[in-house]
Amino acid sequence: MTTTDTLRVPGATLHYEVSGAGPALLLIPGGPADSGVYAPIRSVLSDRYTVITYDPRGLSRSSLDGEPQDTTVQTFAQDVHELLAAINTDPAYVLGSSGGALVGLELVTRYPEQVRALVAHEPPLTRLLDDADEHARFAGEVYDTYRSEGVGPAMGKFLAAAGLEQGASQPPVDPPPEMAEAMARMQGNLDFFLGHMWLPLGGYTPDISRLRSLPITVAVGEASEGQLAYRTAVVLAERLGKEPTVFPGDHSGFLSHPETFARRLDEVLGTY
Repeated sequence: MTTTDTLRVPGATLHYEVSGAGPALLLIPGGPADSGVYAPIRSVLSDRYTVITYDPRGLSRSSLDGEPQDTTVQTFAQDVHELLAAINTDPAYVLGSSGGALVGLELVTRYPEQVRALVAHEPPLTRLLDDADEHARFAGEVYDTYRSEGVGPAMGKFLAAAGLEQGASQPPVDPPPEMAEAMARMQGNLDFFLGHMWLPLGGYTPDISRLRSLPITVAVGEASEGQLAYRTAVVLAERLGKEPTVFPGDHSGFLSHPETFARRLDEVLGTY
């Protein structure tokens, strides 16, 4: 059974869902996604974990108190801190994918007592790359395209550069009703994502020296090689003195290979 509730945080009201039983497992969505993106793996994992999913502020059912504003990784991490505190869990396992992995990295840095272990799946940390300035320039170009031409051209430019315009990272054809509803919600998030999340996420740099002492697995998709987020994840793993851990699928393996992705996640969490 899934229970749904809301939580007031400074400047917003968060929508969240809790299902299953066992140790707490928080799933942090990335980009314009909401809790629905994890529905396929939540159904697999909820027989052994208390699975917590939520819509980040400004997205889908998590409303803002006022007009939209640029929102930093630090603000998203603070929201997660307050969510875990409100649910009153023991230290939680955390999976963050893509931009959600950035939030997970900031959460474990600032509130390590709340995180039993973090799996950071393909965090797009372009500031760690040798060509970071070029990526910053491109991020500005995508933002300018959004402002001048709208969501479609800006997302097309971004997806092509990230290597996500084809393959498993695309929405499934003829999805089940729950996923179709989630996809419609998330489509409506693209303005907030491009207008108020895109540049803050792209400018995020984690505290590498602090992260080296924390329980983190850096994950990459077995089909992601050549994609930008694969490259940034490998660099993060190198900086932390770790080998990246391979998961099924590509950047959205939790959608394309939910059962094997969930099993792999369970295996990794079992090592902590």
